[in-house]
Amino acid sequence: MKKILVIGSGFAGLWGALGAARVLENEGKSGEVEISLISPEPVLHMRPRLHEHEPEIMATPIAEHLAAAGVRYIQGSVVSIDRRDHSVEAVSPSGERFKLGYDRLLLTTGSKMHRPPVPGIHEHAFSVDQYDEAVELDQHLAALAAQPQSAARDTVVVVGGGFTGIEVAAELPARLRAALGADKAYRVVLIERAEQIGPELGPGPRPVIEEAMYRLNVECLLGTSVVSLDENGVTTADGGRVEARTVIWTGGMRASALTEQVSELRDLSGRLHVTPDLRVPSAPGIFAAGDVALAATDDQGNHAMMACQHAINMGRHAGHNIAADLLGLETVAYRQPFYVTCLDLGGWGAVYTEGWERSIKMIGAKAKALKTQINTEWIYPPVPERAALLDAADWRNTVVA
Repeated sequence: MKKILVIGSGFAGLWGALGAARVLENEGKSGEVEISLISPEPVLHMRPRLHEHEPEIMATPIAEHLAAAGVRYIQGSVVSIDRRDHSVEAVSPSGERFKLGYDRLLLTTGSKMHRPPVPGIHEHAFSVDQYDEAVELDQHLAALAAQPQSAARDTVVVVGGGFTGIEVAAELPARLRAALGADKAYRVVLIERAEQIGPELGPGPRPVIEEAMYRLNVECLLGTSVVSLDENGVTTADGGRVEARTVIWTGGMRASALTEQVSELRDLSGRLHVTPDLRVPSAPGIFAAGDVALAATDDQGNHAMMACQHAINMGRHAGHNIAADLLGLETVAYRQPFYVTCLDLGGWGAVYTEGWERSIKMIGAKAKALKTQINTEWIYPPVPERAALLDAADWRNTVVA
């Protein structure tokens, strides 16, 4: 029996497996090809929501979804990929090593936040990048009130004024009021090395972001960087000092290290160069989607972002293509020219933009309602029923936010 193996159960992995199952169903080949998905646990972590409180509820079990679609789930962590042997080596939760063969492989192992060599960053910086890190931060914030009152206890520093840093900082006032008490003073300080907040977001939404930060009483220290951390705060490149018992790092992303075993053709973030149909040209039989793939979204030079907006659509395309390629059918080019940004600005609201130039289309409470709908409805898989899942996995469906 021919075998399709999907590595990773994030947005791209889940939808890749479902997209492949849809092709087999439509071609009457479901009993002739085995689709397997391997990941540490059968869970889809809602990474776009990990800046919120109670991140422990931001996880969706997907074992029933995979079973309903006829996808075999394998629990384990892949540690190596043998391109010549068309196999992978993995480790089970109990530490046992095992091998899996494949005829076609879809890599969707995502990304992790990059921690630069800043003294104290590993010992003293929190993060909302991964599920367990977000839970650790949430528990820390909840326990602040039990510590002796001090300026450092009541101050949170957010390092990085990009998309994640802005969302984290905007959410913190409400989280600190809940932790310390509505009548207690607190301080949120966002530090960004660029001269303006949200440098990669461009000038379009910046006035809205600045207004929200002002209304939320978030201090923005721009044009400087953190050069060291300790248990009582941070020191900045200009010699400044912020006393804080809570420092949250929101630096840049790096693709999964497994990409290094697939191809030397990667960008600075470690993403694999892929063809329009999402195959890795230098690795026969291997496709990539999500944060591990440097995929063109259009013919204007734009590429997919490390975000679920693109991961879901890439997953559907890659799943379709990996099954189509195995069956000798025509593949389809991944294209997603319509790009939007919906940035959560905490209690102030949100800002919604369209296009790569990020033209503002909606702000405040109305944009917040849209963001809530995206994060609580649109990015979740449908009920674990085969027909609904395979219909939703059609590559022609498009997630726009």
